[in-house]
Amino acid sequence: MIFNSFKRPSMLARFWHWLGRLLGKTLLILLVIGLIGWALTTAWFAWQHRGPVSALEQTPDGEAAMTQDVIQTAVRIVDQHRESTRYLRDAHAKAHGCVKADVQVMPDLAQELRQGVFSEPGKLWKATMRLSNGNAYPQFDSIRDARGMALKLLDVPGKSLLADRQGLHEQDFVMFSHPNFFVSDVAEYRQNVAAQADGKKESPTRTTYFSVSPYKFGEANAKFRVMPDPERCPAYTLPKQNQDLPNFLRNALNQQLSTDRIPACFVLQIQRQDANKYMPIEDTSIEWREQDSPFQTVARITLPPQDFDTPALNLQCDNLSFNPWFGIDAHRPIGGINRLRKAVYEAVSDYRHNRNSAQ
Repeated sequence: MIFNSFKRPSMLARFWHWLGRLLGKTLLILLVIGLIGWALTTAWFAWQHRGPVSALEQTPDGEAAMTQDVIQTAVRIVDQHRESTRYLRDAHAKAHGCVKADVQVMPDLAQELRQGVFSEPGKLWKATMRLSNGNAYPQFDSIRDARGMALKLLDVPGKSLLADRQGLHEQDFVMFSHPNFFVSDVAEYRQNVAAQADGKKESPTRTTYFSVSPYKFGEANAKFRVMPDPERCPAYTLPKQNQDLPNFLRNALNQQLSTDRIPACFVLQIQRQDANKYMPIEDTSIEWREQDSPFQTVARITLPPQDFDTPALNLQCDNLSFNPWFGIDAHRPIGGINRLRKAVYEAVSDYRHNRNSAQ
């Protein structure tokens, strides 16, 4: 009995020792397999997303026909989401507000960044900014959605890109709250026209906005970004917003600019394409990495204290059109998504304004 009582714990100990070694070897094998898989995936991704890339536009076959399909879909969306007294946009239908903005070119701007509306250091442009949700139908701000910013510089000299916009002297920058688009080209857009990006539950003045698609920047290609610059404005803490309210983002904007009379500050930046890196023009689903080409500040944007939430100003805001093609050749939109935008924006804007005028 004494012999057996000592033998059983010894066998049990050997079993646990054997099991521990087995589990250790298994985990080590799984770790090695995982590392090999990660290395192969990283290598494949790097191979697929390597430079150089083209600095010129490349229009695929069949893009015009696919664009017509998208236009028809967009018009159906406008019809489906119309309200009793007006036709809405096919995207970014709900505005948080249109506000006055001052856009000042950096006074010490480097020579190679002096392009288009940024040609004159220190130049102050008067502008209108529209802040919005991305969905094609006005919905609660708490619902998953993209956030949009459209900026229209006023009294911009030079010939407009569009023949029917001559004499309007404007330069639009259209952006939303994600650095890359949810589709890569026109074909994928046609298949995913109803998709939405992740939204942010905060004030429109605390969101970063991206052009997503590229533009000419003089002889270079570039993307744009607008970032909050709170240190340049008076210190301000937005009171806690009731996010159960349907329009809490408009309320937040109104609280800061109209009630508390505190300005909001941003910087406008550009990111130039390095064609030796994987920074493609035609595929807007690819984010241009900052380590490949850092953003550079070209202007500062200030939203002064103002009253913007009135029936007359809201109607004026609803009737405003923003389009990346409303501008001058120095900032001409390029790439497939921008070619699509040109056709769709024109068709939908004409359709919407004609229907609203007829009511």
